Amino acid sequence: MAVSLGRVAVATAFHWLARSLLLHSSQHPALGLLLPAAVFLAIIAATGRGTNAPPPPGPAAVPVFGNWLQVGNDLNHRFLARLSARYGAVFRLRLGVRNLVVVSDPRLASEVLHTQGVEFGSRPRNVVFDIFTARGNDMVFTEYGDHWRRMRRVMTPPFFTARVVQQHRAMWEAEMDAAVADIAGDDAARTAGFVVRRRLQLMLYNIMYGMMFDARFGSVDDPMFVEATRLNSERSRLAQSFDYNYGDFIPVLRPFLRGYLHKCKDLQARRLAFFNDNYVEKRRKAMDAHAPGDDDKKSKLRCAIDHVLQEAKLGGYTIPKGSKVVVNAWWLANNPELWEKPEEFRPERFMGEEKAVDATVGGKVDFRFMPFGVGRRSCPGIILALPILALIVGKLVRSFEMVPPPGVDKLDVTEKGGQFSLHIAKHSVIAFHPVSSA
Repeated sequence: MAVSLGRVAVATAFHWLARSLLLHSSQHPALGLLLPAAVFLAIIAATGRGTNAPPPPGPAAVPVFGNWLQVGNDLNHRFLARLSARYGAVFRLRLGVRNLVVVSDPRLASEVLHTQGVEFGSRPRNVVFDIFTARGNDMVFTEYGDHWRRMRRVMTPPFFTARVVQQHRAMWEAEMDAAVADIAGDDAARTAGFVVRRRLQLMLYNIMYGMMFDARFGSVDDPMFVEATRLNSERSRLAQSFDYNYGDFIPVLRPFLRGYLHKCKDLQARRLAFFNDNYVEKRRKAMDAHAPGDDDKKSKLRCAIDHVLQEAKLGGYTIPKGSKVVVNAWWLANNPELWEKPEEFRPERFMGEEKAVDATVGGKVDFRFMPFGVGRRSCPGIILALPILALIVGKLVRSFEMVPPPGVDKLDVTEKGGQFSLHIAKHSVIAFHPVSSA
């Protein structure tokens, strides 16, 4: 019986591979090199033994490719929600050598983000993010452990505490007022409309650079602002692209990524040089002048990472070591079984039946609503983001009636996915009609 099942598995795998290679070989010719290895691994897989604690369910995978050629690259929140309806609140996708585990239940989200926060505290990286984060040595992608705790201590006290936010309040309110004044003085904004994102981006850059470097940009045409945003946008484009998935999911194909990875390394070198030469070094000199002889503290930032994500249990399943675990926060906040008519834009719900729900990362947490994450890896910027968002939206609504431009009935808010991200595909033009103060 086992031999028969093994033959069926091999035949099924070979069928999937042959069909997939024919469909995708024109896009990635290197995929054809994997056929011999795929057949060999299919035979091995057919004789593999199960474990007492099974991994989460998911669609049937083929050797080498896993589910990649079945599900594609754009694993957006809506697609993952549809898969959860079929495979359950926790399921697994195998993307080449990578495991992606998706959680779509508030109780299990609590396990991942809070109860088992240590076990699930690390974030698996990929070949491109390794370049942009010095192999995960930044605060966002570093593995959970001593290095992460040091980085958190370095970043939080100077920038993300209530005391520091209040110290800079006058500065960031002035930046908001300047943005509103610029919009009010722009004739095009009142008539044909314009893409407001660029002006709000300047406001946010000035707030953050003012806090970090005591610096600001004069306008959206400031050459330094243009260069800073260009470098950051190019980094985001390269990091969020799906073009490198084949080499990340299937290591034997990684040599074909050399050109792409060279672009990433070149950009990272230019980006670091720009920020170091124009901002970091000036700030470091100013800090050294106030705190000489602090070499011991600086050296501690170079300590090695000593924590590795271990195998964990979740919902009765074994989550394989090194898996990327994704909590589908969008579905938790839009599941009609958890909310009353979630598709409706009805902010007053949070003053009525859902008044106890808050965008918090501490205290009593509602795991249906987590815009800033929860637990050890939650976003420390919440303490700055919430007041800035509330104030700038309030100032804009008080000053303008924001409407689609002439000839447009409805703004296009079509979504576009990316690695670890989601954003609006096309930034809309908006007309700002001043509101009378009478």
